[in-house]
Amino acid sequence: MALKAVHVSDVPNLDQVPENASLSLYSTRFSKGVDVGRGAYRVPKFSVIGHRGHGMNALHSSDRRMRAIKENSIASFNAASAFPIDFVEFDVQVTKDGCPVIFHDDFILSEDDRIGQRGKTLMRKTRNGKIVRWDVETDDSLCTLQEAFERVEPSLGFNIELKFDDYIVYEQDYLIHVLQAVLQVVIAYAQDRAIFFSTFHPDVALLVRKLQSTYPVFFLTNGGTEIYYDVRRNSLEEAIKLCLEGGLQGIVSEIKGVFRNPGAVAKVKEAKLSLLTYGSLNNVPEAVYMQHLMGIDGVIVDLVKEITEAVSNMIKPLKADEEAEQDGKLQGGAKPQFSQRELAFLLKLIPELIQH
Repeated sequence: MALKAVHVSDVPNLDQVPENASLSLYSTRFSKGVDVGRGAYRVPKFSVIGHRGHGMNALHSSDRRMRAIKENSIASFNAASAFPIDFVEFDVQVTKDGCPVIFHDDFILSEDDRIGQRGKTLMRKTRNGKIVRWDVETDDSLCTLQEAFERVEPSLGFNIELKFDDYIVYEQDYLIHVLQAVLQVVIAYAQDRAIFFSTFHPDVALLVRKLQSTYPVFFLTNGGTEIYYDVRRNSLEEAIKLCLEGGLQGIVSEIKGVFRNPGAVAKVKEAKLSLLTYGSLNNVPEAVYMQHLMGIDGVIVDLVKEITEAVSNMIKPLKADEEAEQDGKLQGGAKPQFSQRELAFLLKLIPELIQH
């Protein structure tokens, strides 16, 4: 059967690929109801967030954990909820019929006309360009944003990434149409669930902030690890500038961008913004602990079980009286202990290590 590819925004509905789709088309807790206004918003504690649920799928990886559960699925979200995490992060796009669906890639690849049904295996293009079957140990069907609200453990917060194709220039009217479709579902089904938005698209971040003031908006950036035509995407300093100009509440950066430029953390704090990170280094407990010491507010991770266990062991919560007395100093059992001098040395060393 011929391989079919269709851009998510061209899918007429979740279950069907257009007949003319072909491979030629184919070229990662905030309280509800709080008006965040233009004031500062702080993440209440060091947060662990599940990447695409229980973790992204890396089909090329030799690590079975990266192929355990279909990413961005109800099964993945609920599996993540079994661990002490605050949010799951997932990617939302809007189909041609105006339905917000949860899917990361720009194109859906399938050998079947029915793409959303359980048992219909999708295909995926790996980093090395190969197209492989999207085989995981626990499969699940694609889902809509509405289904996620209805079927995922209600105590679990949602980090809704508003996903757009980097290679398409969008008209503002189209962006507003897409955002209104997403917001309509959020308003109708969120109830008391904790939610915040994030996006790599600077104009989308500004627009969603203008269209609503209930949920925080974070700007996603590679922190300078990749360069784009839009300079607003090319550094943490540009990200801070965008947030301040648009009244956004925080930044989500690739952790390598932060480790290469650790001085930017202080700048983010001075701007009264929250700072979260993503990236493969967030699956390394020592790297997560270092971020806690640096004052980063939370991490998006793939290895939910391992990192939540590590965080619980390394970062023992303080009682209110202890927190006041210690002024935020960490307590607990076996974990690294650094003096201010040692931490300053490590912050100087990390950028050198990341460059190599």
